[in-house]
Parts: sequence; structure tokens; C-alpha cells
Amino acid sequence: MKTDSPFLELAGDAPRVRVWFDGQPLELPAGANLAAALLAAGVQVFRHTPVFGAPRAPFCMMGACFECLVETGGRVQQACMLEVEEGMRIARPHEAEAGNATV
Repeated sequence: MKTDSPFLELAGDAPRVRVWFDGQPLELPAGANLAAALLAAGVQVFRHTPVFGAPRAPFCMMGACFECLVETGGRVQQACMLEVEEGMRIARPHEAEAGNATV
């Protein structure tokens, strides 16, 4: 799912692995920072705020702001603190089980 993203992949020669974001398959560079790889793949919204539903995406890229929260491995975690691994299943937090996940 490559789109016109202002984010560039720096490791163009890294082997690609398949992951799923909200049920959509993506080929991302193995070992890359998950938040950066998702942004480069064109993912613009990582989660929605619980009260107002406002869209959120990575902001600080160093684990301080918690805007890049995603659900993977049954846990809600900061995407900027994770590496891309083969077979990851990533969802927007608390939206997958609510049945209102969107891409």
C-alpha cells in the first residue's frame, strides 16, 4: 500500500516482510522502526482519541507523546518503540474489537 507520502524509506535495500495493519497487508522493511515504516507506507491515522474520536499519528518519534499507540500482540504499545517483524498484526487500539476499524 504505497501512497504519496512525504516520508521516505532510508533502508531501501532491507528485506521486506509482510505485516497486516487493520487487516490490510503491507510489505515493510524488516527491523525498521514500526511508526516510521507505517508512515512511509502511507498510513496516516494510527488511532483515534477515546472521547472525541480525533485522529492521531506519530508526533515525537521517541516514546514521549503516546500519539502512535497501536495494538499488536494483544497489547497496546507505542509504534515508535517497536521494530517491524514478519507477520505482525497491527490494529488501531480498541477499534478492532469494537467492529469499527477503518483504514
